[in-house]
Amino acid sequence: MITRIVKLKFKPGKGTFFFEAFNDVKEKIRGFEGNLYLEAMSTSDDPDLVFTYSKWQSEEHLNIYRKSEVFGAVWPKLKAEFAGKPEAWTVESKFILD
Repeated sequence: MITRIVKLKFKPGKGTFFFEAFNDVKEKIRGFEGNLYLEAMSTSDDPDLVFTYSKWQSEEHLNIYRKSEVFGAVWPKLKAEFAGKPEAWTVESKFILD
């Protein structure tokens, strides 16, 4: 299992645009084979700073999503509103507290 964390900085006032677009596709993303969890959040002091947090069965499952029509349709719209380069991390859990 992998976790994907993505940090997105949007132009002033465009953080809400992200959440509108995300709301339109979240169930499609969630329905992708291998997706185990999906969340999007923003900071309380900067609504234009957005993070996505998702869990996937494998990096292969994530890559299938990243090559999908869903991703291909939404990513260019979001990218046009970026204020900076996105940052992304794919991590694996090494220790889990129950």
